Amino acid sequence: MALDVNSNHPAIPHKNFTILSLAISQTINWAGLFYVFPALLIFWEADLGWSRVEITGALTLAIVMSGLGSPICGKLIDLGRGPLMMTACILLGSLGLFGLSVVDGIFGFYFFWALIGISFSGCLYDPCFALITRSQGRDAKHSITLITIVAGFAGTLSFPCAYFLADALGWREAVRIFSLFVPIASAPIAWIATRQLEKYRHEESLTAHPVMKIRSGLISPMFLCLGIGFAFLAIVHGAALHHFLPLVKERSIPAGTAVFAVSLIGPMQVVGRLILSFLKNRITHHAISMSSFLIMGTSMLLLLGVSSAPELVFLFVMMFGGGYGLVSIIRPVIARDILGETNFGVNYGVLTLIYMMGSAVSPFLGSLIWEFGGYDLLLYWLMVFAIFGVSLYVVSYSIAKRRHPFTQD
Repeated sequence: MALDVNSNHPAIPHKNFTILSLAISQTINWAGLFYVFPALLIFWEADLGWSRVEITGALTLAIVMSGLGSPICGKLIDLGRGPLMMTACILLGSLGLFGLSVVDGIFGFYFFWALIGISFSGCLYDPCFALITRSQGRDAKHSITLITIVAGFAGTLSFPCAYFLADALGWREAVRIFSLFVPIASAPIAWIATRQLEKYRHEESLTAHPVMKIRSGLISPMFLCLGIGFAFLAIVHGAALHHFLPLVKERSIPAGTAVFAVSLIGPMQVVGRLILSFLKNRITHHAISMSSFLIMGTSMLLLLGVSSAPELVFLFVMMFGGGYGLVSIIRPVIARDILGETNFGVNYGVLTLIYMMGSAVSPFLGSLIWEFGGYDLLLYWLMVFAIFGVSLYVVSYSIAKRRHPFTQD
């Protein structure tokens, strides 16, 4: 049996194949369960007769349900039930998709998106990264980077497939096809790969640095500052992303240019992750976290200048997409650095809950600020939120350094 060169524990056989399999599964999950919403939004508006506010409220509900389910999924990961949990959530999300294909009323639409939202909590990035971090410890960053690089193209897969299927066959048939494709293509891969991770879990010493009991840990300044700090970053990302098209339209950017620009955000996330992969041994986890806050906050300045210099919209996309590309990689890793390994699954599940609440309120909060003072005011507030976020993160990191000094590589 092979051993990990950095420990006395068994190495995962065919590790690269296992991680690549998870990357493919994540790409399918994101494409079929999450990006299908914005891809089919215009078809739902045209066919169902509901307002955009009513329709998008279903996605907010899904995100809320995902956040509420995250601590439960985290606990299941801690109990060693991660593989079963992830596979079951993929099947649940597929069932929700099939249900969508037959709904006619707003209640059914919301109900099935609530089911899909619950599935988010167990089959998208956060549970996947928690499983990898639980399995590989501090070596998880490289595997997480690979997965996010591959899955970064989920939107590129989802948008054209969903659009052309819906255009040719109708949106209901398109959703039914997705509801069959996701479980057939993703569930078996996820089951096999996550079982490998759990079987060869890296059992590092839980006494490496003292960690609080779970109940006291969840109300500690260190935990709360970390969670709320990244929640502010979720608000910055969600508000800017959801309001990007009306914002640049207000600044007289042609519609074709705006759509092309927003389509580049996903690839720019991949570019950011590739750069991070190249610099993996040259930059600390703390520096990556700081960079994600500062880059995304600074990118808001570029949108303020788009009216006089339209080309800045592409520089914004590069910074915004690249900066956010770092976030999904570094959140579970820096959480482990700061909070330690004890009860990591449930701790990270609660962090995810806080983060998802930020994502859920971001479109609505952006609309409120816009109604009060326009998009310039919104951009100023997003910069303020980024400053709040990085300040809280620094407080959390400083407390952790005093309690248990750790190295970051």
